[in-house]
Amino acid sequence: MVTLCSAARPLASLLRRHVLRRAWSPRIVPARRCNLLACSSKYVLSQIHPMWQEPLAIPGGDRQSPIDIAVRKSVFDSELKPLVYDYDPQTCQQIWNNGYSFLVEYDDTTDKSTLKGGPLQDTFRLCQFHFHWGESNAWGSEHTVDRRLFPAELHLVHWNADRYSLFEEAVMEDNGLAVIGVFLKVGKRHEGLQKLVDALPAIRHKDSVVEFTRFDPACLLPANTDDYWTYHGSLTTPPLTESVSWMVMKQHIEVSHDQLAVFRSLLFTSAEEDVQRSMVNNFRVQQSLCSRTVRSSFSPFLQEADADQHAH
Repeated sequence: MVTLCSAARPLASLLRRHVLRRAWSPRIVPARRCNLLACSSKYVLSQIHPMWQEPLAIPGGDRQSPIDIAVRKSVFDSELKPLVYDYDPQTCQQIWNNGYSFLVEYDDTTDKSTLKGGPLQDTFRLCQFHFHWGESNAWGSEHTVDRRLFPAELHLVHWNADRYSLFEEAVMEDNGLAVIGVFLKVGKRHEGLQKLVDALPAIRHKDSVVEFTRFDPACLLPANTDDYWTYHGSLTTPPLTESVSWMVMKQHIEVSHDQLAVFRSLLFTSAEEDVQRSMVNNFRVQQSLCSRTVRSSFSPFLQEADADQHAH
């Protein structure tokens, strides 16, 4: 079993890992509702993760994530600014298989890796990023766009350092978190992702942690980060707190089938367990939008009109 590369880890990192055991605790998702593309009768997701096998107490309940983004029902907001991200690769610390996904964790004790702008009024510090993916390229993302599924989805998790003193506090409070969502599509190999992919075999089993440094998460963002949808939502794993400002990128990134295959080679289980289970389908079933509005930083109708004009 892989052990920590460094015997002495900062107290803040230990605290974060403790709370992430709770917030992203190891527990596989029921099959998606069958009105989604991947859920025709011949597609039955093969595994159910313990996280979703029992009823969960949902705080509030009417601002849950993920959701389907209906493009024509989203509301263009001209006040939405471009996102401003400033990530320092030196703050990257480690990768951890928490039994549900893998987390690339960052030192968030200072404002060295931050996100602001967009719908945000405060400065948010990068805490970690992780992915959700399916057992097939036909599904895997948590959010969808007009019911379209993607093979995987990246989440960059930030917490509000202007209002709160610790991630552990922010995760439980209003306006505490800001998460960037990026869809992954199968295509050409993603060169920036490859360093991470190469490190994943070392954390194949649950609870494995290895040192991982100098990784710039900005390399995983699409070329266009100005076009995004935003809405108020929740974590998609327990404690499901409704503390998240979501910013879902319109533009996806491309990764190769082989790179996603390495994601799928990870395990939900520890080395000591008799039955080993592949880490796939680690997404939450979609939630109702309820009375929320999804805002967009771009106008799809204006873009369609521009495209028509160029066509003529």
